[in-house]
Amino acid sequence: MKLLKYKTANETASALIERLLDLMSMDEKKKFHIAFSGGSTPALMFDMWANEYKDDTDWSRLYVYWVDERCVPPEDSDSNYGLMKKLLLDQVPISENQIFRMRGEDDPAQEAKRYTAITLEQMSEVNGFPKFDVVLLGAGDDGHTSSIFPGQEELLTSQEPFVACHNPYNGQERIAMTGHTIINADLVVFLITGENKADVVADIYSSGDTGPAAYIAHHASLVEIFIDDLAGNKL
Repeated sequence: MKLLKYKTANETASALIERLLDLMSMDEKKKFHIAFSGGSTPALMFDMWANEYKDDTDWSRLYVYWVDERCVPPEDSDSNYGLMKKLLLDQVPISENQIFRMRGEDDPAQEAKRYTAITLEQMSEVNGFPKFDVVLLGAGDDGHTSSIFPGQEELLTSQEPFVACHNPYNGQERIAMTGHTIINADLVVFLITGENKADVVADIYSSGDTGPAAYIAHHASLVEIFIDDLAGNKL
């Protein structure tokens, strides 16, 4: 586990974009399959990518997936796809054929199966799980990640690559990448900023398997955690 800390949220997001571009530059013929999360922190990264790194990115080699999705239509303000589409994908020259959205408007159990089939078709697999080049995660104040909340730890070891699940606080249905799929990635990256995330960052870094995000951080083979000073003030 590698911790990378920067002064501000902007600097943290910028550093992560540059890290992804560096990875892509290491093999200029390789397709990069990257799964993205939603939320306010990735939103900052998406906006910055479109405005500051658009011309530095080889969009023809970037294949876009989602870690999780809320079961809402794509035009809904809760849609993770809708957020990324608005801030980044509509602003850059990427082909629709390289964008694989979760269909939040469809039956979640059937969509989880469809998305599993798509990912297994698009990339290599290990032990029945798709092998992403990068899985980009956030972490909630309660330590949840990829819509896997405390109390839903069975999803960390599920034998299904993607599953239907729900937010236990409001009952909202979701679709989520499971623990084995995340851990299977070549690189797992956490992007966490803000003072309200200081406790969860401390838990992830030092407390072991105390929550879904900490479990992933301690079980994936290559993990990088990008944080700002505020999120790291309890380390």
